[in-house]
Amino acid sequence: QVQLVESGGGLVQAGGSLRLSCAASGRTFIAYAMGWFRQAPGKEREFVAAISWDRGTTYYADSVKGRFTISRDNAKNTVYLQMNSLNVEDTAVYYCAADRAPYQVHITTTLRQGYWGQGTQVTVSS
Repeated sequence: QVQLVESGGGLVQAGGSLRLSCAASGRTFIAYAMGWFRQAPGKEREFVAAISWDRGTTYYADSVKGRFTISRDNAKNTVYLQMNSLNVEDTAVYYCAADRAPYQVHITTTLRQGYWGQGTQVTVSS
């Protein structure tokens, strides 16, 4: 049974930083892309960042480019999201996602059909 558990969320002032972690279990994720999505109140879930299985390719939403960095440690089955220069528009529940199939190419699409964690709340105050 695949499980994704996010941690690291919290309350931070605008301009601050947070680092989210997502620990995966139930299988080895070395061949699977992983990513982060977020959902703000009253809005649809949106893509934030993704990283390919071999860490060779990363993708970011335009709204977070230059501020957020996604990385992964395959030995620990963990993916991270370093978030800097946070602003109030970043307030949302952040969800970790993992592909269901290995070696996917169009990961910003396939991750939407993948496994999901329960989410971690990030609140940015002005």
